[in-house]
Amino acid sequence: MIAKSKILIPVFAALFLLLLGIQVYFMYKTYQVKERDIYRSVNDGLTNYTDSLEDAQEAKEKNDDSLQEIIIQYHNKEINKKDFLNYFIENRKSAREKLIHYIDSRYQKDGYEISARIRYLSIVHLPDSTKIITEPIVIFETQNKLKNPRIASNGSWETSTTKRDDSDKGQVEKRNTFLVKTQTDFEIKNIKSIVFKELTLLIICCAILLSGVLLLYIFTIRNLIHQQKQVEVLHTIVDNISHEFKTPIATLKIASKALKKEWNPETLPLIDRQISRLESLMFQLHKNEIPDEMTAIQPEDWNFFIQDLAVTYSDIDFKLENSVSQKLPYDKNLMETVIKNLCENSVKYGASVVKINIRNSSQQLEIEVSDNGHGMEAKELNNIFEKFYRIQNNNIHNSKGLGLGLYFVKKIISNYGGKTEVSSQLNLGSTFKISIPYEN
Repeated sequence: MIAKSKILIPVFAALFLLLLGIQVYFMYKTYQVKERDIYRSVNDGLTNYTDSLEDAQEAKEKNDDSLQEIIIQYHNKEINKKDFLNYFIENRKSAREKLIHYIDSRYQKDGYEISARIRYLSIVHLPDSTKIITEPIVIFETQNKLKNPRIASNGSWETSTTKRDDSDKGQVEKRNTFLVKTQTDFEIKNIKSIVFKELTLLIICCAILLSGVLLLYIFTIRNLIHQQKQVEVLHTIVDNISHEFKTPIATLKIASKALKKEWNPETLPLIDRQISRLESLMFQLHKNEIPDEMTAIQPEDWNFFIQDLAVTYSDIDFKLENSVSQKLPYDKNLMETVIKNLCENSVKYGASVVKINIRNSSQQLEIEVSDNGHGMEAKELNNIFEKFYRIQNNNIHNSKGLGLGLYFVKKIISNYGGKTEVSSQLNLGSTFKISIPYEN
């Protein structure tokens, strides 16, 4: 389950990035569409207005011989460029003022910052296709200059005049026709802020959607991890209890057989101790029933542990040296688990003699268990405390069990802040040394 959860994380990350990419792509496309709509709306308004101004101005200029005269004068180089440009600027001053008023009244109230420009792109003398101007003439431009202009409209119109030339050869009519091309450009300076302002609700909804998906996933993963931890704890408890049940059950069976054969006053206390141990193991399955205070271990309890083992394994010689003479602040059931698991491990791996030395000094409890069993290779010593680990010989397990005994010993000692050391030689046996600090 844990492995599957680890796979889910990169899979979700990839899918979330894909969803994010799709959202960004559609937001970008929406931005472009909205920007085009705004420009189209402004473009239509400016085009219609400038067309009406151009129509009025063109009608005026077509009937105004002064325009043709100034163009002819500039064409004939009778006036300089500066005077020529000043004429156009002054001539279109009223149209420029109307356009500024239109932009201010129509778009400023909507928050649009618009820059506009009107230019004469070219003036061509049609009879000989001579270009009167070589570069566009700016007739009008707002105070904010254009940087990325959008073309609003293009237009063209003709103006002509006929002039009689009275000379000795007779009367000759000279016709001058000029083609004028105009262009109106504009730019919305704050187009980005306008578009984002109109897309604010959509952006917030997308952000909420993505955040909701992310938070839902995080909550799901955290809940899954929490459930996995609970399952692991449950498995550990069940493994521990099932392992610990074996010894008291086996001892009770032997005591029961002994009672059937003959009466022994030591058998009843043994049965009572094993029943108490079974009850304590049951408490571990029902945590709400565990007493708030632990049962501190008494000096004589160490002796009882070994006596029970001696009954269970009658063909094994258990030699106990107990120099502890005071009550110690350790849980009795946990210490029984440590002693019995170490001794049963020795029995399991071929020991016929198991020596147990228990002593306390300098605020420290020391436990040493040694045997004359099969022993272990040095490479095995780093692994024997791992959960479910069992020593193998030619890939075949030589003893029964789940590989939990030493794991529980290590865990209990570590929880008390103690240390566990082991030394072993093949065919000579093993020695486990435990030291646990305590305070009075």
